[in-house]
Amino acid sequence: MSYSFYTHSTAIKDMESNKGELELLPQIRTRNRNISNIDPVNMLSSIDTGSFEQGVGSNPGPWASNLLLDCAKAIMEKEMGKIQQLLWMLNELASPYGDCEQRVAAYFLQALFCKMMETGPRCHKTLCAAVERSCCFDSMRKMILKFQEASPWTTFGHVAANSAILEAFDGENCLHIVDMSTTLCTQWPMLLESLATRNDGTPTLRLTTVILRGMSNCNSVMKEIGQRMEKFARLMGVPFEFSVVYKEEDEELDLKRIELRPDEVLAVNCVYSLQRLKHKDSLLSALRNMNPKIVTVVEEEVDLESGDFYERFCECHRFFSLYFVSLEESFGRTSNERLMLEREMGRSLVNILACPDNCEHREKSAQWAVRFDGAGFEPWPFSDDAVDDVRALLKRYKEGWGLNTVNSQGLFLTWKEQSAVWVSAWKPK
Repeated sequence: MSYSFYTHSTAIKDMESNKGELELLPQIRTRNRNISNIDPVNMLSSIDTGSFEQGVGSNPGPWASNLLLDCAKAIMEKEMGKIQQLLWMLNELASPYGDCEQRVAAYFLQALFCKMMETGPRCHKTLCAAVERSCCFDSMRKMILKFQEASPWTTFGHVAANSAILEAFDGENCLHIVDMSTTLCTQWPMLLESLATRNDGTPTLRLTTVILRGMSNCNSVMKEIGQRMEKFARLMGVPFEFSVVYKEEDEELDLKRIELRPDEVLAVNCVYSLQRLKHKDSLLSALRNMNPKIVTVVEEEVDLESGDFYERFCECHRFFSLYFVSLEESFGRTSNERLMLEREMGRSLVNILACPDNCEHREKSAQWAVRFDGAGFEPWPFSDDAVDDVRALLKRYKEGWGLNTVNSQGLFLTWKEQSAVWVSAWKPK
């Protein structure tokens, strides 16, 4: 019986071309050699696997959830025998090339194994280095655009934030956006097009993008992005200026490095960037001191800061399983873009669950609302037009996506009625 992390012949070929990213495999094999004499029949009878008995066929029950949650609890309680049994079962059944349950099991297994072996930081560094070697700007850009075409996960926030920013800029002629986001400026062509057709004349726009310097070839990438943006702005007839502020991974952003001009109206746009901050309150206070007219925020609706390891794991499993299921509905099983997105989530799982000093500090909208209030901000309500724009966007995607406007903390993108992403807007009190 093979104890490989992957079970398909195509995966074996992929392993040969991605040895750095899959460094974890030899460790799992070594661990399994030590427990290869376990009788799987007795193991199945001794572990509560819920609906696992439905099988791992084309329509399996939630076997991955049952095994993963049991394994996380066993790790927290240090039940080594049970941990070994559950890891063995997961290792046999998981595959990043299989159905959704198998993919979820594969990436969570990697994180749990790193947690148990205390190899999270080394594994995460290896996974990130593999991406640096194999990914280029064109493949990353293609992945982002394909994701936006297939799923509203990012376009939802872009449309809602752009609508709020355009309302804040209404009637103003000199505009400045400080963009703290991870989507390589894909948000801004839509806004430039809207500015070009504004009834009260075309304003000037200055865009300052804050980028982590750790991104592969970040200087050349941002130079190309700037050239693309400037070319599109000329096509739209919008006077445009582009600049970049670089930030190191562990560096606290010094907002004094961002040039502010007295004749400009300022908007700050934060898309999936606040979750990586350790000093959230100090940054929000610094943003308040910049006196922006509006701050737009897009984040994922998940709390990975509260509770013990098992409670954080349960919340992590709930949210990331939702993400994986949404990818299942949006992409084919062999999609390269889907595999890139899932591997990105796999790296996040290792970081969140197995690295003591992880750099992803995710909180829910209610927690962020308290932070913004304490920093001197109040909500900027989304207009009916903004809500209509979002509803029109969601009609372009498959059934299952929805909009929740009940919560006063912003707009919520839902998948199968579960909140996935939220967008909010804020103004100084």
